[in-house]
Amino acid sequence: MGRAVLRPLLRLRFRPRISGRGHVPAAGPVLLASNHLSGLDTILIPSFSPRKVQFLAKASLFHSRLGGWFFRQIGAIPVHREASSAAQAALDAGREVLADGNVFAVFPEGSRSRDGRLYRGRSGAAWLALETGAAVVPVGLVGTNRRLRNPRTGRPDRVKVRFGAPVPLDDLAALPRGRARREATERIMAGIHALTGQELADDHASGGRGA
Repeated sequence: MGRAVLRPLLRLRFRPRISGRGHVPAAGPVLLASNHLSGLDTILIPSFSPRKVQFLAKASLFHSRLGGWFFRQIGAIPVHREASSAAQAALDAGREVLADGNVFAVFPEGSRSRDGRLYRGRSGAAWLALETGAAVVPVGLVGTNRRLRNPRTGRPDRVKVRFGAPVPLDDLAALPRGRARREATERIMAGIHALTGQELADDHASGGRGA
C-alpha cells in the first residue's frame, strides 16, 4: 500500500528516470547497495524497486502513530542509532531479512554525502553479502540532493535511480575473511561508481556507523 501511494506522488514531483530494474533477481536474497545523497534515497529505492525492500531507519521516525505506519508500509526497520550496539544490531537485522530470502537495502558509505562525492565504503555490506550469499545489486542515485547544483546548468540534476548488474563475489569464498570483505567492498563501490560517475573521495563519510 505504501509503495502504491508513493509512486505516483514521486513521479509527479521528481519525474525520476528508473533504469535496470531487470537486474534485480526475481527471487532469493538480494542486497541493494546504494550511494547516499539525501533522505529522499530511502523513499525512492523501496518505491521503485521491482521487489519489496526493507531498510533501516532511525527509531525516532516511528514515535508517532502515522509515522510508524508509513515507514513500516515502505519496509523500514527501526534501529536505535545512538546505542553502542547499533552497528551490530543493523547487521543482525539485515542478515535476518536476507536469510528469509528477501531484499535489504544498505548505504555502504555509512552516512550521507554532503558534497556529492562518493566516499569509501565500509565493510558492513560486504559482510552481509558474504555471510548470506545474497546477490549484491548496486544502485546509483543521481540528483536526489536537490541542494547540489550541476555546475554546467546551475540546476539540480534530474533524479535518476539506476539498478546495476549484480556484483560477482563467488570467487572470494576461498580468501581469508578480512581480505574477502575488503575486496568485496571495493567491488561493490566500483559497481556503484559505474552507475553514478561521482567524484571519488579518499576517506570515509563523517558520521558513518559501519554498515
